[in-house]
Amino acid sequence: MLRSLFGALTGSAANPPAITAPELQQRLNAGERLYLLDVRSSEEYAHDGHINGSHLLPLPMLALRLNELPKDAPIICVCRSGNRSGVAAEQLMRQGFANVINLTGGMIGWARAGLPMQHG
Repeated sequence: MLRSLFGALTGSAANPPAITAPELQQRLNAGERLYLLDVRSSEEYAHDGHINGSHLLPLPMLALRLNELPKDAPIICVCRSGNRSGVAAEQLMRQGFANVINLTGGMIGWARAGLPMQHG
């Protein structure tokens, strides 16, 4: 819903590719070089848990800090449910990032799959 509203407001119809939590875990276990971009607030990141090795960059700050993101590795966008990360992925795609993927279900889906999380 949020993504479709955002797309309607910006004229963006791009739907970024998606990945499920088990698929992401499989790629991480295989040692694939992925940049995990968590776009939640610092409070959510610390208290609700995050994927080990993820990088916190809250969505409101994303446009100001694009230069910190790699252009040579897939970027996996993560949030609580998959909505904000979808917005982030669309934003990155519009800024020329070619390999951007949204984590379907976000950290809720990650937790439901019983996958490991870090706290703090």
